[in-house]
Amino acid sequence: MSIIPSHLGRTKPINDLPKPGTLAGILPSVEECRAAARRLAGRLGAKLIDSPPTEGLYLACSVEGLWLRLRTARRDLAIRAELGAGRQAYRAGHASPRGEAIARACGLPRYGPRYVVDATAGLGRDAHILARLGARVTLLERSPVILALLEDGLDRASRQTQSLGWLGRMRLIGGDAAVWLRSCTAAQRPEVVFLDPMYPRQTKGGAPGKEMQILQALLGTADDAGSLLQAARAAASDRVVVKRPRQAEPLAGELPHYRIIGRSTRFDVYLHS
Repeated sequence: MSIIPSHLGRTKPINDLPKPGTLAGILPSVEECRAAARRLAGRLGAKLIDSPPTEGLYLACSVEGLWLRLRTARRDLAIRAELGAGRQAYRAGHASPRGEAIARACGLPRYGPRYVVDATAGLGRDAHILARLGARVTLLERSPVILALLEDGLDRASRQTQSLGWLGRMRLIGGDAAVWLRSCTAAQRPEVVFLDPMYPRQTKGGAPGKEMQILQALLGTADDAGSLLQAARAAASDRVVVKRPRQAEPLAGELPHYRIIGRSTRFDVYLHS
């Protein structure tokens, strides 16, 4: 099992990555994954475990890929970066610029191929859609745990020949997005910066979805989104696009120039002045 995709290599972070959220450890599900799990444990400063913890977050290395799991008293939740197969691959394979609100918000295809920086890469699904629609996308991710999930997802996708076109338009960098955006050179300057900051914790209504529960357990909620928005607006030569819950307040209280509204989410667009 390969955790680091060979076609990407290791990108040197622009600054020290923050320490990951508390992991109970890394579990090799089968013996053949033990060496990869040991390397990842050394990289993350985590320990190898031989069985799932009774409660908490842990990474599970299996022949199917790398999973981030959250075990609670009632259930065991799991997520991974799935780009080359499953529902995400089906959606991306059938995506069209007119049919995807994120594409229209980023100016595809009206302004032709675009260079987009996804400054909050997460599990890579939004960047994947944009890359499939022809954009060049740099993914920035500051969580070492999520970075490992993304690397694993891109590695698995690279083994599928139908992935090579869009995969070649994606570049993954580990580091603090605000620092990268403030320090990027003229040649690195993107036309579009895309932001999807962590949604605030729900205080009423139903429980958040499985993925959000796991990510909030790992990352908490964003408290620097305002400074990231400012860095994004300074770096983007054309626009910043912010993904928000449909009814949420604008990020950092800054009203966008316009919005593209969907059923549950919307895209706030800030044009370069």
